[in-house]
Amino acid sequence: MSEHKGPSRRMLLGAMAAGGAAMMTGMARAAGDPAITELQPWMRSLGDGVDAHPYGMPSPFEAHVKRRNVEWLTADPVSSVNFTPIHELDGIITPNGLCFERHHSGIARVDPSLHRLMINGLVDREIVFTMDDLKRFPRYNRIHFLECAANSGMEWRGAQLNGCQFTHGMIHNVMYTGVMLRDVLAAAGVKPTGTWLLAEGADAAAMTRSIPMEKALDDCMIAFKMNGEALRPEQGYPVRLVVPGWEGNMWVKWLRRIEIGDQPWQHREETSKYTDLLPDGRARRFTYEMDAKSVITNPSPQAPLTHGKGPTVLTGIAWSGRGTIPRVDVTLDGGRNWHQARMDGPSLEKSMHRFYFDFDWDGRPLLLQSRAHDSTGYVQPTKDALRAIRGPDSIYHNNGIQTWHVDERGEAENVEVG
Repeated sequence: MSEHKGPSRRMLLGAMAAGGAAMMTGMARAAGDPAITELQPWMRSLGDGVDAHPYGMPSPFEAHVKRRNVEWLTADPVSSVNFTPIHELDGIITPNGLCFERHHSGIARVDPSLHRLMINGLVDREIVFTMDDLKRFPRYNRIHFLECAANSGMEWRGAQLNGCQFTHGMIHNVMYTGVMLRDVLAAAGVKPTGTWLLAEGADAAAMTRSIPMEKALDDCMIAFKMNGEALRPEQGYPVRLVVPGWEGNMWVKWLRRIEIGDQPWQHREETSKYTDLLPDGRARRFTYEMDAKSVITNPSPQAPLTHGKGPTVLTGIAWSGRGTIPRVDVTLDGGRNWHQARMDGPSLEKSMHRFYFDFDWDGRPLLLQSRAHDSTGYVQPTKDALRAIRGPDSIYHNNGIQTWHVDERGEAENVEVG
């Protein structure tokens, strides 16, 4: 039996020397840097005690990392959206305070002691649950992405918004804690004719969406926590619906009622909205699943290259509403040559995946793209391929490949390539 031999000590030392030489310029600058040779103010005095901040907050030096809106995008901020700063994040978990918001009548401030969830319609027993009642069902933890169907919608007709926070930031990925919807429905006893349900929110908009019973009994949750703590008010406190892999509009917040029926209700959010307009004037309806998608978050317009030539870390996120992402390809030259990125971190169903590509930048312009492959074999298409089928006037479900142009200075902008 032959013995496998790893790299020799000489090989390792050679590799280390090569990497060290590439960064020598930066280290030379640091040698006489007063930031390391002199004591800083925080090294000379005591800091705050343990009770100064009962609820921990980010460093003030990270105050720029926040959700942002686009003022001209909607007529009123009460019925609007803000965007997750995905270019500032790493890994796959979105901090609770940075998860994008989408509201139709502002944030409902709900007293959990007065909140109720009703199950009615085609059931054996109409039931009203308190929050305490819901928490007595078996509890589960699931990590899923939530993406608005309009994410990247402004990009259908061409490059519009200069920053991945604005082109792709209507998404977040968290761990939800709650109970399975099927267990709650079982307590009411769904009649055999019950093939659809209507989820209704407690906000002033009375947000409603029709959901097929097959999906409801599969992996839907009624969640009351995210990332270990109670839902934030803007995320549906005290309880929301979780519909893994499907468009975010269906994840009804402040959930107050579930009605069982035998057909979809054809309400506003599934007829005049959240449908895909086709060139012949018809619209695709009930296009629930979010197809495989990816975006390079660094470098990007809000995250330029500032270190100059040399070792560079490219990173981004990918996701699919139909499964996992086993592979992401990246290109530095607008699609002429593709390279397989390195996937790192958990690979979970209907969750974000993190990818990296390490390369030496020679200072020449770059045309950066990423292309996701999901576990069903589906490959993320170009924007032109989507437009060839759906035309230029759609809004929802744009999962086309995104392009960033990086110039010689390392600054990036949103562009398209033919």
